[in-house]
Amino acid sequence: MCDAPPQGTALAHAYIENERTRVTEWRFPKRGDNTGWHRHAYDYVVVPLFDGQLDILGEDGARTLADMKTGVPYFRELGVAHDVINANDFECAFIEIEFLEQPKP
Repeated sequence: MCDAPPQGTALAHAYIENERTRVTEWRFPKRGDNTGWHRHAYDYVVVPLFDGQLDILGEDGARTLADMKTGVPYFRELGVAHDVINANDFECAFIEIEFLEQPKP
């Protein structure tokens, strides 16, 4: 997922990891659980497994509440740096799919 392992309280479970793709479930048991600060080394897609919000702490210190909808994916390019925090009063989770091979020119 990143250049250094995050030190947050969210639970990560890798389902698939090969030379092309890594698929990880991130689970946040309670409000305030977080991934820890990290920078993404690969392009990735996130598929939320809940309806609710994540609190995103950006590299510049700005906070953004991101609305999540079960099964509605979003894509981000490598280089994103943030901490992802559960902003809900319930457990939430998402699947992160990283593309370990870079696109061919």
